Order: sequence, then structure tokens, then C-alpha cells
Amino acid sequence: MPFADPDQVNGWHAHIYYEPQTREAAAHLREGVAERFAARVGSWHDEPVGPHTAAMYQLAFAADEFATLVPWLMLNRAGLSILVHPMTGDALADHTGHALWLGPSLPVKEDVLRRARA
Repeated sequence: MPFADPDQVNGWHAHIYYEPQTREAAAHLREGVAERFAARVGSWHDEPVGPHTAAMYQLAFAADEFATLVPWLMLNRAGLSILVHPMTGDALADHTGHALWLGPSLPVKEDVLRRARA
């Protein structure tokens, strides 16, 4: 079985999950990212959207930011769960088998990702 080629990663996403009582912590983290990194900060989704089972917002960032942004998120996540995944063109694999979780993992609606794949 051949190994996957990291050069096929077209960028990264981080999904910052929050609940009503942790939204302030998520906002603080969001501000910190916007001040320090070139990541594109996505919209707030106060209700689950797509394959995500909790409220979240997304960060999109280039591969060259991974080495600084992800450790910063690790150290500053304030108890929030964060899904980090590559963008390889296979959303199902990216959100599941290729996923990196900071904090507790949350379920992902794989059926939504399978339908998008088809």
C-alpha cells in the first residue's frame, strides 16, 4: 500500500467548536488568531452545519503556517475542542482518517461527507 504524499495537501482547516457558555472563549481565540496569523477566519455557525455536530467557526490556512498556528492553538485553546485537517480533495478522509484533534474529539456526520463525495 503506497504512502500518502504530504505535497498533495492544498492547505489546512481548523474547526473551533464551542457551546453557548464557551462562545466568549472561542471569540477570544478567534481574535488572537486574527491578530497573529494570515489564516482566513470563517463565519460563526451557532448551530451545527454540514458534517459538524456542534457550533463552530473555521480557520483556513496555508501549509507553511501549520508549524506555528497549530502549536499556538494547542497552547491557547482554553478547553475548546478543535479539529485540524488537511485539504486533500477527499473531505471524508480529511475529516476522519486524516484528522488531528486538539482536546476531546466530537462526532462528525460521515454520511454528509459521503454524499458530498458522490
